[in-house]
Amino acid sequence: MKPFAYKTKGLYGKMDQQKKEPTKKPFNLQIWYILIAAFLFMSLSSYMFNPSSGNISYSEFKSLVRDGRVESCQITSSLVKGNLRSEDLRSGKKQTFVTARVDDPDLVKELEAQGIQYAGNYENTWLQQFLFTWILPIGIFFLIWRFVFKKMGGTTGSIMSFGKSKGRVYAQEDLKFSFEDVAGIDEAKEELEEVVEFLKTPHKFTKLGGRIPKGVLLVGAPGTGKTLLAKAVAGEAGVPFFSISGSEFVEMFVGVGASRVRDMFSQAVQKAPCIIFIDELDAIGKTRGANPVGGHDEREQTLNQLLVEMDGFGTNAGVIIMSATNRPETLDPALLRPGRFDRQVVVDRPDLHGREAILVIHSKGVKLDKDVKLKSIAAMTPGFVGADLANIINEAALLAARRSKDEVSMSEIEEAIERVMAGLEKKKRLINKKEKEIVAYHECGHALVASFLTSTDKVKKISIVPRGVAALGYTLQLPTEDRYMMTKVELIERICVFLGGRIAEEIIFNDVSTGAQNDLEKASDIARRMVKYYGMSEKLGIVTFEPENKSAYLGFNMGGSKEYSEETAREIDVEVKRIIDDTYTKTRKILENKKSVLIKLSKVLMEKEVIEGDELIAFLDNEEKGKTGETNVN
Repeated sequence: MKPFAYKTKGLYGKMDQQKKEPTKKPFNLQIWYILIAAFLFMSLSSYMFNPSSGNISYSEFKSLVRDGRVESCQITSSLVKGNLRSEDLRSGKKQTFVTARVDDPDLVKELEAQGIQYAGNYENTWLQQFLFTWILPIGIFFLIWRFVFKKMGGTTGSIMSFGKSKGRVYAQEDLKFSFEDVAGIDEAKEELEEVVEFLKTPHKFTKLGGRIPKGVLLVGAPGTGKTLLAKAVAGEAGVPFFSISGSEFVEMFVGVGASRVRDMFSQAVQKAPCIIFIDELDAIGKTRGANPVGGHDEREQTLNQLLVEMDGFGTNAGVIIMSATNRPETLDPALLRPGRFDRQVVVDRPDLHGREAILVIHSKGVKLDKDVKLKSIAAMTPGFVGADLANIINEAALLAARRSKDEVSMSEIEEAIERVMAGLEKKKRLINKKEKEIVAYHECGHALVASFLTSTDKVKKISIVPRGVAALGYTLQLPTEDRYMMTKVELIERICVFLGGRIAEEIIFNDVSTGAQNDLEKASDIARRMVKYYGMSEKLGIVTFEPENKSAYLGFNMGGSKEYSEETAREIDVEVKRIIDDTYTKTRKILENKKSVLIKLSKVLMEKEVIEGDELIAFLDNEEKGKTGETNVN
């Protein structure tokens, strides 16, 4: 269970966030290439096939013939050109003319009558017509086609390469991962050890008639290490590793995805024994028929081909299919039946010892100070996955480098944890005195309610330094141990903590702000889950009204229908409101009784801006003992 950070957003809540400017899409140059090519083709065609009109008209040419000014001419299929009797006075050369030929049967008679020398010239244009009528258009179309499919098909240059698999093949020497590089998921590693054993020594199983699972599905939250675990299996077995994402199968052309599936399996069989790893399987493996528009689309054809290929090779062919997804509820049941992905391995969030082992791996190349205790860091990060922990170590190293330190200390790691949970600290953001006072009382309300209740997590820090996009302050709570379930009392008290900030504003200012929007949202969600999912309503009884993992991809709730009546829905709303009202009354009573403590703590917070958990405990102890004056919060 992840730690909570009760954030106070700006006075306009989510409206504080600046609207992002719409990103301009890059202009599609392919359209321009096609238009330019078409223009060039039409220009060349016009130039080559349209006869030139020459420098004089045909009527002028006939007038020159009648006047006897034409000395000689040559007649072709499209032009008439020749010399005039008069000479150019400047150059002394014969003047020439060119004109377009017209179908004129009397032309030869007129030339003979005037005594003009003429000759015919036959032009063979079949080669020219063939070149510009067939070869040039086909060539231009070929170049455009090749360019378009090169862009669509990736880095390959062949036109038909878009039907080839885009999977990346890693040889044995390229896979530098082993089970030693994977930590925090020991149960998953144990499940996959027999897969490694089969790839190494298949006869060990075949001689006894055993059958290794053909497909292994890795299920877990994002960042838990599913892809790393698959690479570690291939590295341990020493076999080729085919890696491809589910989205890389699907293209705009029907049949391309199916072709890529066939090509990938064909390559895998040739390199057997090997592993095929399909990441994000839900991209192509969603339940068929869930599309309300129509089911015969490219994705479903790709899925059908995948099912066929998984049935096509024998169980002992030496090809193991591994896939990863964080949405197993969306997968088609045909994928999960025995004989396909018949083994599901849950890659869960690591526990305390698992997080410590992960931190050991990610901190190998980082210079840590002697005061850094990885076990303490693991205790501070319940609910974190491997990717989160790697990010924390990296952020801490960057902070230490920014401060010109030679080693990473515990302070950088704690700040990195806060940065991951609450966002980047914004010390330069200016907040007016009134808003700062409201935020201080708001966060102190959270902290005091959490401190005076018995089943809440320990307060780690109170801060009114803005963080993230719109958070003006936050109260950080850290669980003392890993938790996998919560009781009704714990849920009620968590709602109380969420409401503490809003109620503190009411008591002190007799007014409320928009800063509690996120708190109210979370409190309402917990109350609704208590009624609908957990059966914690005395009025409605131990009934679950709605499956928690209901998914539209499985055909449920497509039209927003409920599995209960409108009367029951009203009773649910009434019960949710009753829970919120009861917790509101309880929380307000706590803060009214501790109003003086709330005022003193808020003044200290406005002065210091940050109060650590140990300082809060010391402050409350002093107040409990009746000490007044300076509280020694240092």
